[in-house]
Amino acid sequence: MSEPPVSVMVVDDHPMWRDGVARDLAERGFEVLATASDAASALRIARTVKPDVVLMDLNLGDTSGVTATLQITQEIPGTRVLVLSASGEHSDVLEAVKAGASGYLVKSASASELVDAVQRTAAGDAVFTAGLAGLVLGEYRRMAITPDSDAQAPQLTDRETEVLRLVAKGMTARQIAKKLVISHRTVENHVQSTLRKLQLHNRVELARYAIEHGLDQEA
Repeated sequence: MSEPPVSVMVVDDHPMWRDGVARDLAERGFEVLATASDAASALRIARTVKPDVVLMDLNLGDTSGVTATLQITQEIPGTRVLVLSASGEHSDVLEAVKAGASGYLVKSASASELVDAVQRTAAGDAVFTAGLAGLVLGEYRRMAITPDSDAQAPQLTDRETEVLRLVAKGMTARQIAKKLVISHRTVENHVQSTLRKLQLHNRVELARYAIEHGLDQEA
């Protein structure tokens, strides 16, 4: 039995761009549930249709796409946000990620890059245009502070720690499975278990935790 198609919602204030992206994704097998032109309608519609992935522009007029991203990720836990923006400004990227975006793609990306990014975002990966992942991880490292020595650290198994280290290096679940010679599902189980133990929400937060604790460095 085949898996259901990834469901998508496209948010952009330019009708031609919005409709073009929606059409391209539909032609490539995605289920485009809705489109929206501003932050308020994006949140309202997303609450109703609950897509797997929201493709979010940042320039939405009165209310920023960053605000819409924060609202959607907080109110609809099963929906992930992939920013698709004309801006590659570092401040825009970091604001979007801190608001809960799972990834950030610039609009100069090719159709194949967009398709891959949406699929990977739906699968739970953190996806960035080349060069931006390093920016995000570098910012998290800069922000890192010495953990409170009095705090009780969550107990992770050796395998969970190993998977966490590879997540911090930006590897996908399939790449991790191949490297550790375990199944893709087993990797996902370890990731979900680690998220629960650390009380985190997604792989971006997981990578930040790993970097703050030095787990992105080789043992």
